[in-house]
Amino acid sequence: MNERALSAPARTELADHAMETMRGGDRAENYARVARARTIFGRRKGKALRRGQSEILARALPRLNIDLSNGPIDPAALFDFVVSDLHVEIGFGGGEHLIAAAARAPDVAFVGCEPFLNGLAKAVVQIETLRLRNVRLYHGDANDLLESLPEHGVGRVCLLYPDPWPKRRQRKRRFINDATLARLARVMRKGAELRFATDIDDYGAWTLACVLRSSDFVWRAREARDWTRPWSQWPGTRYEAKALAAGRTPVYLTFVRV
Repeated sequence: MNERALSAPARTELADHAMETMRGGDRAENYARVARARTIFGRRKGKALRRGQSEILARALPRLNIDLSNGPIDPAALFDFVVSDLHVEIGFGGGEHLIAAAARAPDVAFVGCEPFLNGLAKAVVQIETLRLRNVRLYHGDANDLLESLPEHGVGRVCLLYPDPWPKRRQRKRRFINDATLARLARVMRKGAELRFATDIDDYGAWTLACVLRSSDFVWRAREARDWTRPWSQWPGTRYEAKALAAGRTPVYLTFVRV
């Protein structure tokens, strides 16, 4: 095959082949093994991937992917080094925060979940470029990933600028809800942090209301700067840049597992 002659449809086909390989061949059969099917709201795929992205995705994703088709997973077994902690990022977008965090802490295992193929491809390219050994990815519903993790093994969960689903009838689609908080509480150890960022006031209030009625988490903010300033060594994200450019003020909420 003349790689330079790959058309956009061919590059998309190559990426789809990577996804097929990653899932173990028979897509329908493997999906049937997941605990229960869920609807993932929002886009799964955007523009056709560039040739380089498709090639790296096809080569690297089978190695980086987390396969849930065989039941619960042992996170430590996914890595070839002694893991000091496990951090999970749900909906990592283009991977800016996930990659920066993983590069700073090579002894920490990072698991990123992202259903959007184009964001997944960007992260894979960065992982390969930086030769990161401590990142694994799941392309699917984060709830399925949470249900496959062992109890009390996660030291931090990041949920940064999730889709706000602003219309009233859409709010049931929001990731933060009572059921999801229960799943998070099961996998997070005591003292672990749940970090949440949004530029939508209503989603910030929604999240606070959900978490404050949970007996599994506490919010220990004491003053305004505790939720108006990002965390230490914050790299920013492209979603945050868009929010700031539009004049919206983000909030950064930190909840602790008790």
